[in-house]
Amino acid sequence: MAENILITGPSLAPAAADVLESAGYAPVYVPPYTGGEGLVDLVRAADPVAILARLGRIDGSVFDAAPRLRVISKHGAGVDNIDVDAASARGIPVLNAAGANAVSVAEHAIALLFAVAKKVIPLDQSIRNGRWEKSGFQGRELAGSVMGLVAFGAIARQTARFAKGLGMTVRAYDPYTSADVFAAEGVDRVESVDELFATSDVLSLHSPLTPATKHIVNEARLATMKRGAIIINTARGGLIDEPALAAALAEGRIFGAGLDTFAQEPPPADHPFWAETRLVLSPHIAGVTAAANIRVGIEAAQGIVDILAGKPVPEARIVNRAKLKITA
Repeated sequence: MAENILITGPSLAPAAADVLESAGYAPVYVPPYTGGEGLVDLVRAADPVAILARLGRIDGSVFDAAPRLRVISKHGAGVDNIDVDAASARGIPVLNAAGANAVSVAEHAIALLFAVAKKVIPLDQSIRNGRWEKSGFQGRELAGSVMGLVAFGAIARQTARFAKGLGMTVRAYDPYTSADVFAAEGVDRVESVDELFATSDVLSLHSPLTPATKHIVNEARLATMKRGAIIINTARGGLIDEPALAAALAEGRIFGAGLDTFAQEPPPADHPFWAETRLVLSPHIAGVTAAANIRVGIEAAQGIVDILAGKPVPEARIVNRAKLKITA
C-alpha cells in the first residue's frame, strides 16, 4: 500500500501530483482552511509520512497526530503557518519553494501599485455609476519615483527589475543579503529600515513574518513617510499594524496602499479597511497563477520525494536547517 502525503488544500497541480504518485506516494487532500480537531482527525486517519502545506496552520497537535511524519514542504515561500520550532524539536525538516512564484507575485505587486497610483478602481466605479470625472482629475506618474523594498529575496529582486523597467529608482533594506547581489541587480543598499521608510515614494514589503519583522509598518514609521507614499504588501499581513495603517490612510498621511495579505485571513467583517477608498485589496492570490502553481507545486513535491529518498536538497530550501544541522 502506498504511503500517504497529506495536502492541506483541496488540490495540487496535476504535474505536482504526478511527482508524488510517480514516486509511489498517495496524495490525500484536505478541505481548504481545515483547522483544529477537524484537521487533527484527518491527519490521524491519513497517517502521512509528509505534509505538503498549502492552507491552514500546521502545529504541534498535527505533529502529534502524525507519528510517521518525516518532512513538511510549503507550497510557497512563507512558512509562518507552520510551527517551525515544533517541527525542529521533532527532527522534521521544513522546506519551502522560495522563488518559484517570484514572477507572478512581483507582477501582482506592480499591478497593485498601478491600481493605487492611477486610482483605477474608484475611476472605474465612478463611470459605472454614471459619472464622468475627467474635469479636475490629476493623475500620477510613477517614472522617476523611488521604490523601497523591505527584504531583497527572489520576489523582491523580480519586483525591482519590473520597477526599473518603469523608470523607477530602486533601493532595498536587507541585512542578510550580500552586497554582491545588490550590485548585480543595480539596486542601492540602504543600511537602515527607518531610512528606507522616510525616503521611499513606494514601499513594497517582501520580508518573512518573524518576531523581528512583525508590525515593521507601524505608527512611528508611518509618521516618517512622505504624504504621497504608497505601501504595497504581497508578503505577510502581520508585517503591518493594520489599525495604524487605517488611521494613516483616513487622515491622508499617505497616498494609499495595495494589500494582498492580512493579519487575519479573511479579515473580519468589522475591519476598518472596508471603509477606506485609498486601499486596493486582493485575497492573498499574488502567487496564484497557472504557471506559478505548476512551478511551486513541482518544487514542493520534489522536495518531499527527495527527503524521503535520502537525497540532498538545496540547503537554502531547508528553513530550519540550522536547528537540524542538515547540509545539502
